[in-house]
Amino acid sequence: MSARRLLKAGEAIREVVSMAILTELRDPRVKNVTVIGVEVAPDMREAKVLISIMGSESQQATSLRGLKNSAGFLQSKIAERIDTRYTPKLTFVADEGVKKSLAVAQILDQIAHEKQVSESATEKPTDSESLSSDTSNSEQAKSDEE
Repeated sequence: MSARRLLKAGEAIREVVSMAILTELRDPRVKNVTVIGVEVAPDMREAKVLISIMGSESQQATSLRGLKNSAGFLQSKIAERIDTRYTPKLTFVADEGVKKSLAVAQILDQIAHEKQVSESATEKPTDSESLSSDTSNSEQAKSDEE
């Protein structure tokens, strides 16, 4: 199957799964789940659903377990809405990309803050430096007047 067709099939599966999770899935364990993408095998028999789950580690594990138990229900929704030769077997994988991007953003903010603090410390003259520069400026002004 061509790469373009696999991408289109993955996008269609993503839409069906995300809407089914949002509107039809009644499992109380599945909360705060976002379907990020779907990777479809070339023979269309398997699909890896990449998800992001907000919450603590235990909440994420519970939601992932609930999704794995609901895989059959979600596969039936795919079979109803998408006409393919095979209905792909769903496997759910927690995507760490969002968590990693938040960690990188936090590190960059920290570096920017430290840089800003170090720049302000080097720009601000100490009291003794400001006094000596003031006196030298006033002495320079007196010599210019003479």
